[in-house]
Amino acid sequence: MAALGGARVMGARRRVGGQRVAAARPARAPAAAAPQRLVVRAAQMEAGVGVFGTKAGMTAVFTDEGLYVPVTVIKIGDGNIVTEKKTRDVHGYNSVQVGYDVVDERKLNKPQLGHLKKSGAPPMRHLEEFRLRFKKQVDEVELGQQLDIEAMFSEGDVVDVRGRSVGKGFQGNIKRHGHHRGPMTHGSKSHRQVGSVGPGTTPGRVFPGRAMPGRMGFDMVKVKSLKVMRVSKDSMLVKGSVPGKPGNLVRITPAKKVGVNVRG
Repeated sequence: MAALGGARVMGARRRVGGQRVAAARPARAPAAAAPQRLVVRAAQMEAGVGVFGTKAGMTAVFTDEGLYVPVTVIKIGDGNIVTEKKTRDVHGYNSVQVGYDVVDERKLNKPQLGHLKKSGAPPMRHLEEFRLRFKKQVDEVELGQQLDIEAMFSEGDVVDVRGRSVGKGFQGNIKRHGHHRGPMTHGSKSHRQVGSVGPGTTPGRVFPGRAMPGRMGFDMVKVKSLKVMRVSKDSMLVKGSVPGKPGNLVRITPAKKVGVNVRG
């Protein structure tokens, strides 16, 4: 408390003429606006433009050498039309957007229909980009072009196939991570339990990344370097299995070869 010109100042208040009046406070500077967070979703660069298909199931074929080879049948349905092209000069990266699965117009909203109308493409359910390294790869296709699978792939080629794996639901640590079970006899009470998840007092917490029970499957999985066994205008046979159940959407791209079509 101090006296200033007949007025006693007490903390944030003062007395003037016997009355207690709140002292004027300096105006508070406006809070700085929080910087906007830029969310960048990195897309994987492909070796070339690919196509989409629908997993039909598995079968087997005989090769010319008489080998019995299991294969996955991929149906190439309506679609695989170029709907958009992007270049590094204009958009910051090179890419070709391809649409797949032609549907009725009522199943899309107005913005989606307007986007497809620019390229003269029919209504399609799935639209996805193929990011490319060179601009010349973008120039090889035209807007509204129907991609020809027989011209893009041939027997003996190697491709990468991406799809969503089969969902397993909530599973325990043994099935999900391959952990060992406990003893089944001699009075054991922990046959398939998780067991210890870390020390007690120190550090007194569970470390991030600890393998524990949880949802298993239903992830995007890419199987690399599958050999093309047969190709026709409406189907493709690839050696081995691909992710997902019959009816799932799969994405087929040329396989990446370091030093050949991708940077080492």
